[in-house]
Amino acid sequence: MDQNPGAIALVGSGEYSVQMQELETQLLHRAISRGKQNTFVQIPTASSHEGDTSRAKWKRLGQEQSDRIGSECIYLPIHEREDAFNQSFVDQIQGAGLIYFSGGDPHRVAEIYRESPVWNAIVEQWQSGTSLAGCSAGAMAFGGSIMGLRRTQHSAGLALLPDIEVIPHYDKMLGWLPDRVAAFIAQNVSKSTLLGIDENTALVQTDAWRKYGRGKVHVLRGALEIVE
Repeated sequence: MDQNPGAIALVGSGEYSVQMQELETQLLHRAISRGKQNTFVQIPTASSHEGDTSRAKWKRLGQEQSDRIGSECIYLPIHEREDAFNQSFVDQIQGAGLIYFSGGDPHRVAEIYRESPVWNAIVEQWQSGTSLAGCSAGAMAFGGSIMGLRRTQHSAGLALLPDIEVIPHYDKMLGWLPDRVAAFIAQNVSKSTLLGIDENTALVQTDAWRKYGRGKVHVLRGALEIVE
């Protein structure tokens, strides 16, 4: 395995927005400097069950951001488990500059991608220098376990970052689901580092963990050194 993988970004909210354009540009350019292509791969799986209107919205927002950045947009319509076994999608991931999982249902992301050829290809590309980002559900799915938001039960994540768990929209989540957030923070079954990431804020790992954006990254359990 490459001992110097690409950047990984855990984003609280704001994927494909003007507010996060600078970060997404930096993620892409970092990968290009390592020999990757100027391609921005959009993965809408977390919300694709919401129907054609939702799918069209995310496709449009991703294309608009890619246009602002000046990259080639590749939209992968991975909506169900069988799509994660599609060799065409595996091929389109090769050499990507930035692969981005947008928001929705994190449990769905983990269930569709776990032990699939597309996920294996994504990890392989990240290990060789591709930047990888997950916003909200995407960020949650990258961790070892996923807090129950739309479901009452927690579930296993994709474990790309097995010792990290994420609560996105943290500044808003305290108002939306205060009891569930408090219970997840207090649980003793996990020794993972638990992070609350505010909206329009990201935690990015390159040579160190660094915060980007207007909000805060809250270390709610465990320890993680973050460069401001």
